[in-house]
Amino acid sequence: MRNLFAVAAGLATAMAFTATVPAKAQFNPGVQVRYDTSGNLISSPENMRAGYRGGSKIKAKIVDYDGRYRPGTIIVDTEERRLYFVMEGGKAKKYGIGVGRPGFQWAGSHSITRKAEWPGWTPPPAMRRRQPDLPHFMPGGPNNPLGARAMYIGSTFYRIHGSNEPWTIGQAVSSGCIRMTNEDVVDLYSRVKVGSRVIVKR
Repeated sequence: MRNLFAVAAGLATAMAFTATVPAKAQFNPGVQVRYDTSGNLISSPENMRAGYRGGSKIKAKIVDYDGRYRPGTIIVDTEERRLYFVMEGGKAKKYGIGVGRPGFQWAGSHSITRKAEWPGWTPPPAMRRRQPDLPHFMPGGPNNPLGARAMYIGSTFYRIHGSNEPWTIGQAVSSGCIRMTNEDVVDLYSRVKVGSRVIVKR
């Protein structure tokens, strides 16, 4: 009888997990090759499944914030590994992010020049020189390293984008882009306009 209860509990847990994962984020066992935006090959189905299951432990929240920035401004604090979207009334929405690894960190003030849903990924020339086996282009979708949304920063190669590696949020692992979970980047995308100011601090 105990074994039956254990099996039933296990099935209930599995069903609950399946119901909470968006259809586009389901693991595709037919996809054997994936890359992150640092050009690293991801080939472990176990890690891929674990990423969707575990996600990031850093949860977005509304916080008090310095009122000197205009509402709608995006502040990226690379040392803290947090992004702040400035709101009215001295508040900001605070998100966990992944940032550039050592040697790929940067700072500056730009604006959002373009927004895209489920964007395609074209590895920049410098990245292809470092890793010639990268694809020339990867279409948008749940296996794409840019994730569900991308906001392009100025005329740079950098973006604020989602990730198919949510377990990397809070780490310095990218080639300079600002990574977010797909859930968080969809939320930020809905708030940000083309022309919004982006301030990246080191």
